[in-house]
Amino acid sequence: MIIVDMETVKLFEIVNRWCPEMLPFLKPNELDSLIVLRDGLGILEQGDAMEIIQYSICEHQNEIYIQ
Repeated sequence: MIIVDMETVKLFEIVNRWCPEMLPFLKPNELDSLIVLRDGLGILEQGDAMEIIQYSICEHQNEIYIQ
C-alpha cells in the first residue's frame, strides 16, 4: 500500500521558501493561490517549485484574458 502525504499550501509559502526575490513581483491574489502538493512541501525541489510558480502566473494571466 502506498501512502501519499498530500498538503495544501499557498503559493506564497513556495515562493517564500524557494524564490523570495520574486515576492515583490507577484500580485496578492497570485500569492494567495492554493496549491496541492502530492508529497508535501518538505520534499519539494527547487525545479518543481519554479514550475509551480510559472504555471500559477500563467493561470492568473489566462483568467485576465478570459474575462
